[in-house]
Amino acid sequence: MLKVARAALFAVLPVELLVAVLLVSGVSLPLPVIVAAETLVAAVFLLETAVAWRLFRAERRGGAGRRAALRATVHRLVPVKVRRIMEFELRSVLSLLQWAVRHRAGMSPGATAVPYWGGQATMWVMLMFAMVVETVGVEILLRALEVPDGVRITVLVLDVYGILYGLALAAACVTRPHVVSADELRVRYGVYLDLRIPRELISSVRTARNYNEPGMVSVRDGRLGVAVSSQTNVVVTLSEPVTVVRPLGESAEVTEVRFFAEAPAGVLAALQPLPSRL
Repeated sequence: MLKVARAALFAVLPVELLVAVLLVSGVSLPLPVIVAAETLVAAVFLLETAVAWRLFRAERRGGAGRRAALRATVHRLVPVKVRRIMEFELRSVLSLLQWAVRHRAGMSPGATAVPYWGGQATMWVMLMFAMVVETVGVEILLRALEVPDGVRITVLVLDVYGILYGLALAAACVTRPHVVSADELRVRYGVYLDLRIPRELISSVRTARNYNEPGMVSVRDGRLGVAVSSQTNVVVTLSEPVTVVRPLGESAEVTEVRFFAEAPAGVLAALQPLPSRL
């Protein structure tokens, strides 16, 4: 039943969205089509409710409290990749607010921030300018062609969302730099990656530029790459493997971490052995 509920949910959402866009656009749909679509949505809603209730009752019978049972129900009903995408959206919105008030998240007293966003800031500005021009141009074109308002507004909303997503990406990277503290090295990329490495596991740190990283976050042969514009310039070797959780939830063991820093020499200085405490 759980697999059926998940499949039904993913199948019905595009159908409902398509019907809504057509109706807003002024397209006259036959009444049986509208009735069939809404009946399908109602049936899926009832199925999701029934499955969620069964999962919730099972958790409660197992001794979980209401809040814990509700959390477990959501975790079982909603796939981990969907949950993480929803989490990214919420945390990105929070990043915009943090950016506005110049707040850096996850900075403990005495910790050193290691910025990385500067490595792609120029490209980001060019991309955002192109997106704004494209949004305005498409809106003018659709108005000139007298495209139905429903289609035009849908395209406009998607374009504006793309601009907001670009702003949120920049905000998340600026407000969530890498962090070196007395206890750990924290390697991050916006809201998508957050790896904590205890300092006692760091066996060596060196600078080494690589301009050909395969992706934003990549894991290969026990080596993690966290790239900015396909670049990394700091390499951290570990004495023991640590577990990294990739953006969509997959985990892997790594013994080497490569990442980009605007000032790599500062990273090496911050990661020098701490003075012994008497």
